[in-house]
Amino acid sequence: MLIKDLHQLPKMRDRIGHLYVERGRIDQQDKAIAIHDVAGITPVPCASLALLMLGPGTSITHAAITALADNGCLVVWCGEEGVRFYAAGHGTTRSSERILWQAALLANEDARMRVVRRLYTMRFKETLSAALTLQQLRGMEGVRVRDTYAKWSRETGVPWNGRCYDRSNWANGDPVNRALSSANACLYGLSTAAITAAGFSPALGFIHTGKQLSFAYDVADLYKMDLAVPAAFMAVADGTASLERQVRLRCRDFFARERFLDHIVRDIERALELRGGPDDSGMDSDTDPAMPGNLWDPEGPVAGGQNQAPDTAENEPQADHNCLDKQFPEPFPEDDIPF
Repeated sequence: MLIKDLHQLPKMRDRIGHLYVERGRIDQQDKAIAIHDVAGITPVPCASLALLMLGPGTSITHAAITALADNGCLVVWCGEEGVRFYAAGHGTTRSSERILWQAALLANEDARMRVVRRLYTMRFKETLSAALTLQQLRGMEGVRVRDTYAKWSRETGVPWNGRCYDRSNWANGDPVNRALSSANACLYGLSTAAITAAGFSPALGFIHTGKQLSFAYDVADLYKMDLAVPAAFMAVADGTASLERQVRLRCRDFFARERFLDHIVRDIERALELRGGPDDSGMDSDTDPAMPGNLWDPEGPVAGGQNQAPDTAENEPQADHNCLDKQFPEPFPEDDIPF
């Protein structure tokens, strides 16, 4: 398929992953950004960065946000050490066709169930019987997750007493649960970056629902047991000093080794039945991105940004109603502006 505007579908595989910043100031430098903190000034080539995570104590200039947006780098606002995900910026995809495709699948119960089954199949990496109910699939997934935690506990020697933590008393949580939350936050952030870059919505989930990151949770769960869980247990096994930072570094290495950004968009397309679905080039790929989009019509899209009045003599405006012929009053004097 021909891609006519490379901003429609940024190539995630060409990017270097994620960067977490806290207690610093970020501004524009040339056509990139620079981080100012106690260590000095650090230039960042945002054109090759997929995700910038802004932690507490971070300020960023309007010019820096513009540079990041122009280069297709997603910005997210998160909690200390990247543990909690608060909000995200906007992707650079120009077309809305993929999000409409995603919404159509979600709105149809049979299509949604197909996507749910495909997501579970991709997690297990094996063919699942069509006779399995949704409740049975959830139960199988619960066993898989429990066994994975137990496996990494045995292999690393890190005690495992279950997934539990108190958000209001984070520092006193056991190390492995803190590490898992940190690893998951990295995975959620990169999943959100890939979803928005590919033109989908992180809010329209199929297995998960009701959250702004529901689909990001669906996608992240494809990789969590293979990437986030081992990274967390191995980091704890190496020591708990600067634990959250060590987890992020391990996640970075795992993501690079497994070529995570190289295949995540293809996995999303596969889950959403995109092959044979909407054209990658987008339904308004021939239009100027700065112009309005198309208008919906039951018979197909209608070009926007145009006067849709019939071009007939009786519908043409009279001369005294033509705004170009009107005599407009003088502007309000500066002291009399009524607002």
